[in-house]
Amino acid sequence: MYWTAFDPRAALIGGMLIGLAAVMLFLRIGRIAGVSGILGNALTGAAADRPWRIAFLAGIVLGAYAMARSIGGFTPIFSPGPFGDWPQLVAAGLLVGFGTRLGAGCTSGHGICGLARFSKRSLVATLLFMASAIVTVFVLRHVIGA
Repeated sequence: MYWTAFDPRAALIGGMLIGLAAVMLFLRIGRIAGVSGILGNALTGAAADRPWRIAFLAGIVLGAYAMARSIGGFTPIFSPGPFGDWPQLVAAGLLVGFGTRLGAGCTSGHGICGLARFSKRSLVATLLFMASAIVTVFVLRHVIGA
């Protein structure tokens, strides 16, 4: 079976799996499934916490790989800049990293776990994430024409 990026079934199943992982992590070891915090502390945090953090991150990568294999692969979508894909991807990664530090968490931490805990800060952050995404898509599609 092949699912496109616009098939709501894939989003529904993926969302349920992300929610299940977040609940399991919280119930099992009392930790919030904010990926930026998990990654940051896997690199710089306490050595005793590193194994579960590395296992969680490996699960994200292996899960994406398993999904790609199960649907027969996938085609990455990039918009090459004047120097190819890499400078654009590095700049995007740095901006995401800066944004997660500035926003005290990432979309998974605020949007999934924070909202589930009725955090006002997470509600504001998630609304800003969504507003930024809406404006970005509008500008790219209707102003720039990309």
